[in-house]
Amino acid sequence: MKLIGRASQRQNSRTAGGGAASAASSRLGWLDALRGIAALSVAIYHLALPFYWLHIEHEPRNFGDPGIFGVMLFFLVSGYIIPASLERRGDVRSFWAGRYFRIYPVVIVTVVVSLLVLPRNHSVIQGFAFDHPLLSLAGNATMVQDLTGIPNVIGVMWTLTYEMIFYFLVTALFVNGRHRQSAPIAIGFAGGALLLGSWLPLGLLTADGGLPANRHLALAVLVIVVTAMVCFLTGRADLTRWGGTMLGGLGLVLVLLNGRSAAFETLMIFATMFAGTVLYRLEHGQIDRMPALLCCGFVLTAGVLCGYMYNRDNALWRTWSESWQAFSGAYLGAWVVFAIGMLLRRRRFPRWLTWLGTISYSVYLLHNPLIHFMNWKLENRPPFTSWQDRSLQFFGLMAALLVISYLSYRLIEIPFQNLGRKAIKALNRRFPSDLPPARPAAPAAREPQPAEPAREAEPVAGRG
Repeated sequence: MKLIGRASQRQNSRTAGGGAASAASSRLGWLDALRGIAALSVAIYHLALPFYWLHIEHEPRNFGDPGIFGVMLFFLVSGYIIPASLERRGDVRSFWAGRYFRIYPVVIVTVVVSLLVLPRNHSVIQGFAFDHPLLSLAGNATMVQDLTGIPNVIGVMWTLTYEMIFYFLVTALFVNGRHRQSAPIAIGFAGGALLLGSWLPLGLLTADGGLPANRHLALAVLVIVVTAMVCFLTGRADLTRWGGTMLGGLGLVLVLLNGRSAAFETLMIFATMFAGTVLYRLEHGQIDRMPALLCCGFVLTAGVLCGYMYNRDNALWRTWSESWQAFSGAYLGAWVVFAIGMLLRRRRFPRWLTWLGTISYSVYLLHNPLIHFMNWKLENRPPFTSWQDRSLQFFGLMAALLVISYLSYRLIEIPFQNLGRKAIKALNRRFPSDLPPARPAAPAAREPQPAEPAREAEPVAGRG
């Protein structure tokens, strides 16, 4: 896959078919630009740039958390494009094969290289993975470990859990013909966040059972997910419906009964994703303007109010942000930036920003291992104290991150995406699906990227 800008230049010189492809690439530029903005926010948050350049007493994330901003912006993008990808394919088997070839290779390479390169005392791999390797592998293999009581093998993988649960729900809706109900589902999650923001139990399925309970839940989840995937592989319509329903039910149980964070945060993540889908349907004429705007307005209002109502006092020990202003401000900011990007979607965005968006998945997975590597190499050196030294450290690390992420994109992401397409074609030839063909749809994006997490899953200031 070529960079957006280069692809657009080549396609402009082609025939009518090339013109359509160029137009599609142009429409996708704004999504990549938003990913680039979110990735930049992630990097600035983790590298603490404001503390290098500004001598201030209070952390800025107390007033607008850049990590939460990046998370919610990524989830809006994911909600906008993931259901469109499934509906465009019309084939659950191909959709899931594409997702696995898109997500897992970079994760596996990152974990393996981190284990080989970083010493134990500077490892980015969570200690639980060293103490309980088989259980950690079983939990993280499904990518829903964050809702099964098993620590993420790499802290930043926590948002992949919510991304994966969203895939579960979207698949269940699609196989049961309910995928056009994005607006009421978004309203339902947002309303649940408003009403149950501090009420839903945390880790109910594993709270009192200790390690055996985590082991049993991880095994049960693994069996359900593998069974569902086998159902998809058959290509049979009835078994595909069974598999999708299994995944949807699993997702709802984990979200409602075994959350790790406060209920309002968990529920607002899914409200935000489905609201992103509503915006996609609005753009493509699949929903009237008034219901779509009312839905998105309600979700946005609910998100800001939930922060004000619930992200206070003792609740701060089980949320991902420092204050209600941090959550509400970041959530509002993510919606504002997404709305601006959508309004400008027909304009050409800066090439560097869309390029950053194309490599954002590798940026998200690799920036924490790189930070740990830097800390290891600078362990015995005096700390940087001057403004100039800290600035040099930041820009050097950012340059290294971009180079490594680009290499990861070119050498891992693209080859495995191509391999995935070949595997899907071979599978479809060998075992034809009896599912009905997909309905014609509006031109959709290239293979969508998963939502990139913006912060570690470790406790913040002592909070878990």
